[in-house]
Amino acid sequence: QVQLLESGGGLVQPGDSLRLSCLASRSIGSLNAMGWYRQAPGKEREWVATITRGGSTAYADSVKGRFTISRDKAENTLYLQMNSLNPEDTAVYYCNADLGRSYWGKGTLVTVSS
Repeated sequence: QVQLLESGGGLVQPGDSLRLSCLASRSIGSLNAMGWYRQAPGKEREWVATITRGGSTAYADSVKGRFTISRDKAENTLYLQMNSLNPEDTAVYYCNADLGRSYWGKGTLVTVSS
């Protein structure tokens, strides 16, 4: 099992940057993969980015070139650096861990508005 705690959300203006963090309760080096998902108001949860145990990364087309997923194994923390934010990025962002089954955090709200 693993517990995940997201932080770093908030209200920002279009064009701003924000970095989300996800603190895991166990060594993230033992996880198959970790990722970020988001759910906008009235929409389904969607995949944003993934980083595998080996360090390979993948991004949804909607965030490619603007968002960067990374991790700090020593701190058991996953990050999502988000640049050039726009209102369509407004959502609750969830951290996900794959241990053969999925574990989820409770999410952190990101609101992009002028």
